[in-house]
Amino acid sequence: MPHILHLDASARPGLAGKVQHGSHSRNLSHRFVSQWQARRPLDLITYRDIGQNPPSIISHDWIASSFTAEPKREAWMRDTLAESDRLVDELIAADVLVIGTPLYNFGMPAALKAWIDQVVRPGRTVELDESNPLDPYVPMLADRPRDVVILTARGGIGFDAGGEMAHMNHLEPNLITALGFIGLTRVHQIAIEGQEVGGELLAESVARGLNKVDALVAELQRLLQTERVEQPA
Repeated sequence: MPHILHLDASARPGLAGKVQHGSHSRNLSHRFVSQWQARRPLDLITYRDIGQNPPSIISHDWIASSFTAEPKREAWMRDTLAESDRLVDELIAADVLVIGTPLYNFGMPAALKAWIDQVVRPGRTVELDESNPLDPYVPMLADRPRDVVILTARGGIGFDAGGEMAHMNHLEPNLITALGFIGLTRVHQIAIEGQEVGGELLAESVARGLNKVDALVAELQRLLQTERVEQPA
């Protein structure tokens, strides 16, 4: 049974269009999940609102624990990594990772960066091949197909590839690099723009974004079904 891991990173708790100052990125991610469930109600959904409940920022103790081989870890090290282990376990179990995130100051929200730092883990999501010093990193989540859906809301316009502000967009490129590093390379992106502009420009961007979300749900469900049929018994 497919498993969806749904993350929301916006500091705004409500949905745009339903509450004042609601989140457009949450609106996109909840649309994706609701459309998915409408077509496949029995699939598993794990939800984390990291915008309202941010993961811990990594510390010296976390680093020391993470880079200590598991058999050598002391009890305090295992306790230090308990949160990270839960987050990594959720990610490993997922067939589709859905991230709803705003663009904050040209990059990702601090809560999302904290989540990334918790799940990029030596021995859990990336291995080190000491026999290959020029390219020692081996992604551990490339073991089976997983899809990543990045649903973004931006205040300004022109941040898409080829746009006038694209060189200042460090959100999707950063996410794609970090997730690719651990083996998640099938990435799908949908963004809405113009939240600070408002008016027809924003309304049209939101409408296009929601339509793209609906189409992507149908596409990924077809792909998922095809891949499962093609798997050997």
